[in-house]
Amino acid sequence: MANFTLTTETWQKVKTKFLRKYRELAAVEIAFTPGQEDQLVHTLAKLVNRDAAYIEFTIRKALADPDGNRL
Repeated sequence: MANFTLTTETWQKVKTKFLRKYRELAAVEIAFTPGQEDQLVHTLAKLVNRDAAYIEFTIRKALADPDGNRL
């Protein structure tokens, strides 16, 4: 179970950071529905070839400073 909660607004900010870090994601539409954080983590993990723990860490890091540029 994901250790974070996303809203549609915060997902847009996190998504922008992911698109900057993983440019290959620009060609893929990453859909998110509030309450489906686990599904999002697994989708991102598969797309960027990382494990779920790394994706969760990266999302939590992005949420710590949602208006910053760093991921």
